[in-house]
Amino acid sequence: MPELPEVEVTRLGISPYLINQTIKKVHVHQRQLRWKVPLQVHLSEGLVINDVTRRAKYLFIHTDAGEMVLHLGMSGKMRVVDAQLARKKHDHIEIELHSGKKLVLNDARRFGSCLWQDVRNSQALAMLDNLGPEPLTDDFDNKRLFALSRGRKVPVKSFIMNNAVVVGVGNIYANESLFNTGIDPRRAAGRVSLKRYKLLTQQIKIVLAKAIEHGGTTLRDFAQADGSPGYFAQHLHVYGRVGEECDVCKAPIFSKVIGQRNTFFCKMCQR
Repeated sequence: MPELPEVEVTRLGISPYLINQTIKKVHVHQRQLRWKVPLQVHLSEGLVINDVTRRAKYLFIHTDAGEMVLHLGMSGKMRVVDAQLARKKHDHIEIELHSGKKLVLNDARRFGSCLWQDVRNSQALAMLDNLGPEPLTDDFDNKRLFALSRGRKVPVKSFIMNNAVVVGVGNIYANESLFNTGIDPRRAAGRVSLKRYKLLTQQIKIVLAKAIEHGGTTLRDFAQADGSPGYFAQHLHVYGRVGEECDVCKAPIFSKVIGQRNTFFCKMCQR
């Protein structure tokens, strides 16, 4: 599943082709994605794209009339190509621009989405309610984690993956950040000290920033806007490495399902 760095890399990749361009035509070849694509999406035809932003793992294509809200789901990817290029299998939405380019949303598993938020409607879409702070901003710090964690028995890995606590810390980056901090992912969130949460927030920021810098994590279903894979997988210390030697102590990497997600950690290095 594309995580926050992959979505941010996508935003960086498509933005130069979209900003200040006029939408010529919107082709919706498959309306039934995670949610049915609303007819209002076609209202963007003829409008100028003012900006492309991200909140959590949602991408927003801004116009004066409103925003197209896009999510990549489990297997979605976006690319910018020449408008006359033939449509490929699973290309569900094509946003044609007057520049002669088009933005394509491809989603084999159809768990992604394309919604519309009218500028005249001050009420945010339901899935945007109750989102925590962005992890790479000053709003996310150890004091917030410590305060929210008090009395919580949920594993710390599940805690930091909760979007109400902080957005965008997906499975890969939660595993890596906890390893770098030496925290056992099974430890109850309420049993992590303020000092260790300070180290954890620092590592979350560092790991996510590095992933964005390196182009996202290489996953089977992920590619950048230009079609090339990300290059961060070679820097992973524990994720997907069950049975291999720990980079630090040479003990084997263990795997355990926590919160229905595979979790990778070193029993020697993480306490």
